Amino acid sequence: MRAVLTYHSIDDSGSPISVSPEAFERHVRWLTSGRVQVTTIDDLAACSVDAQAVALTFDDGFENFATRAAPLLTAQGFPVTLFVVTDRVGGTNQWNGRPAPGIPTLPLLDWGALEKLVAAGVTLGAHSQTHPDLTRLGPAEIEGEIGGSAECLRRRIGVAPRTFAYPYGRVSQAASDQVSSTFSWGCTAQHRPMGIAEPSALLPRLDMYYYQAPGHLEAWDSRSFRRDLMLTQQRRRLRSLLNLAWGGQR
Repeated sequence: MRAVLTYHSIDDSGSPISVSPEAFERHVRWLTSGRVQVTTIDDLAACSVDAQAVALTFDDGFENFATRAAPLLTAQGFPVTLFVVTDRVGGTNQWNGRPAPGIPTLPLLDWGALEKLVAAGVTLGAHSQTHPDLTRLGPAEIEGEIGGSAECLRRRIGVAPRTFAYPYGRVSQAASDQVSSTFSWGCTAQHRPMGIAEPSALLPRLDMYYYQAPGHLEAWDSRSFRRDLMLTQQRRRLRSLLNLAWGGQR
């Protein structure tokens, strides 16, 4: 089974964007066990469909990535992609100027810290300029959020990013078209492993929020793992339908 694994924040709040430090340390121990190959998104896509391989991604660029995640990952030589909201670098995750219900307000890495992470081997990807719901924007705004974030990273870091992560995981045709023309890969929030032939701008990912219990991730690709994956997919679809009905936003 091939999959892109996604994290946001490593903290003890228990929020939907959080994985506890204890759970993350267990995840890293499992990743070092040799049960799966830890590789880049480019190499993961090139693996055979029956390979046991993962790529690691972190959304938003929280400070705790540098203090709690990167040291463990770089010590093992694991490649990892950190998706950055370019116009919010050095700020917080109050994307709309106010806290989101149930989500802790957390500091984001500044450019100096990002440069140090790149020097340590972390790959930066783009996560838009301001973290909007791209499905609610017009063509010019979409182009600015996606293309502008790529240009900002190229200008500030000196390397053109190859991968984009859609804010909130929400994708429109216009957004995926723009990502296809700007990046090699686009990462969604579709909670599933990679299939045989995935559109390059619409890669699915497994959200590690759901794998914090001891033994859960360690059951990788077993019958119980796939059963729990299916149940999680069903719950997420139901929640998405309810959010649409209520006009809410995660």
